[in-house]
Amino acid sequence: MKLLIVAGPPSVGKTAVIRQVIKELSSKFKPSYLKIDVVRAFEDEELREEFGIPTRKTYSGDVCPDHMGILVLADALAWAVAVDSDLLIVESAGLCLRCTPYTTQSLGVVVLSAVSGSKAPLKMAPMIALADVAVVTKVDLVSQAEKEVYREGILSASPDIEIIETNALQGSGLRFLINKIRDFPDVEDAGTVTLRGTPPLGVCTVCIGKKEIGWKNHFGVIRTLDNADPIYRGD
Repeated sequence: MKLLIVAGPPSVGKTAVIRQVIKELSSKFKPSYLKIDVVRAFEDEELREEFGIPTRKTYSGDVCPDHMGILVLADALAWAVAVDSDLLIVESAGLCLRCTPYTTQSLGVVVLSAVSGSKAPLKMAPMIALADVAVVTKVDLVSQAEKEVYREGILSASPDIEIIETNALQGSGLRFLINKIRDFPDVEDAGTVTLRGTPPLGVCTVCIGKKEIGWKNHFGVIRTLDNADPIYRGD
């Protein structure tokens, strides 16, 4: 079974890209789909109704959605095998842009929007740096010069990444991505799948519910306004 992990900011067209992938590959593969979101998601219902494929979703709630993806991925791989799928597509909510959900033995795809601003790739560098492919959507809405500037921003975050430009609603320009997925190796051993990169620093007291503002009211790994480096406060 192949594992495809699709990440990116909200509303850039991740599901539109996935829809084109399923449309092109469903004659050769048996896709399954997992959506990870925070509060509400409908993509699983839409894709199941449109393509008749097995779909699931999970809500992270108070847990970071990318952390949630890490926690449930082993179960998701087992579920995909159980429904006789040979292509599991995982769509991450990708909200903080610091966590990177890509794993070993997966094809990592980051979806970006050409209309998000020329500096946007620099703000989400970790999510781009560990991906295999960057798919830039909505290129029909910007000029050639703007596309080139955006491309350079992506390459500054990851010089070797492969970039695909598309109008995802029409599927133009996605042939390379389709071929890449089709030729990508299967997961060899689900028990050895690991994250590609190191996640951000651990849970803080804000994460566990403390509401007070100011670093003096918190413990663990903290930061002050005047100190760029993290400080550990506590026993």
